[in-house]
Amino acid sequence: MEPDPRDDPSESSRRQFLKAVGVAASAGAFLAGCDEATREAFFQKHFKELDKDELAKVIARLEKDYSAKAGKPVTVDTTPAMDGVLFGYALDLSRCIGCRRCVYACVKENNQSRDPQIHWITVLEMKKERGVDIFESDPYYDSKEVPRPGHFYMPVQCQQCQNPPCVKTCPVQATWQEPDGIVVVDYNWCIGCRCCMSACPYGARHFNWADPSVPIDELNPVTHYLGNRPRPRGVVEKCTFCVQRSRHGKYPACVEICPVGARKFGNLLDPASEVREVIGGKRVFILKEELNTRPKFFYFYGV
Repeated sequence: MEPDPRDDPSESSRRQFLKAVGVAASAGAFLAGCDEATREAFFQKHFKELDKDELAKVIARLEKDYSAKAGKPVTVDTTPAMDGVLFGYALDLSRCIGCRRCVYACVKENNQSRDPQIHWITVLEMKKERGVDIFESDPYYDSKEVPRPGHFYMPVQCQQCQNPPCVKTCPVQATWQEPDGIVVVDYNWCIGCRCCMSACPYGARHFNWADPSVPIDELNPVTHYLGNRPRPRGVVEKCTFCVQRSRHGKYPACVEICPVGARKFGNLLDPASEVREVIGGKRVFILKEELNTRPKFFYFYGV
């Protein structure tokens, strides 16, 4: 019986070499037909590995590209987390009226696609007689007036977990938790595998199946690299507590727009912050506590 050439170590090495050369050649052929900006983006380092000069070059390229497409100046901020800050959120279920103003304020602020629609916040309508029951809730309620008698409302978004399962499952480390507690995504590094979506127990991550559609006149030009900058097709995106606002001392858009003051936001490390006062003095619970994700998003009953 003649030996199988595939069992020959030298043959195996040769095949591996040819495979590597073929992949490199294919990539080279692809990149040869691309413009300089595309080639630079292809070879860009992970955000956390960029030095000051490299980061400045990346931001300049992005701002030039976004501004050209938008027809107006677009800025891309890279403000890092502040020392001594751990952001937390609290939502008063006894006040929320289900108006969904938070949903559309978030869409406008964070440049989410209008067609197809992508919402980072989902508002669930629930029956008071059943209490908090996710499986019996209605995310598609369509009422002429809210709140409907006998119902209450529970908005759900990224819970900014202290122990985020989405981060653990990402095979390329495109998502991570910042020192201020915000779980972010490097959209240039994301490969769109959606492992993070499968791992998230809150349905808080959203995949761009098509090129995001944002009307030019509605594009928010004040963006952050790790937040609301324009995202391409084929990546996963999520709530970042409006990092472009919160790291400059502003409330997230959903907090600012709420007409009944149901949303509270602040620094969990500051005993005098409103969010700490809520946690210390109200009936508080977290969603799916049994999973040990340790959310920094709290629900409470103010009255």
